[in-house]
Amino acid sequence: MNPPVLPLHLGALHPFEQALVYTLAFGPFLLLGIVIAVRRRQERREDDQRDR
Repeated sequence: MNPPVLPLHLGALHPFEQALVYTLAFGPFLLLGIVIAVRRRQERREDDQRDR
């Protein structure tokens, strides 16, 4: 028989590791928001130039 598997807790994350986790978790969404904002601004400029 196999002994029961117990979850191992490795302790609190180091501040650098916390920053890395937050960057990996929220970074892509932040980058996507920036790209969308820049593209919308470019499209507005192009529309304004076409209207003139």
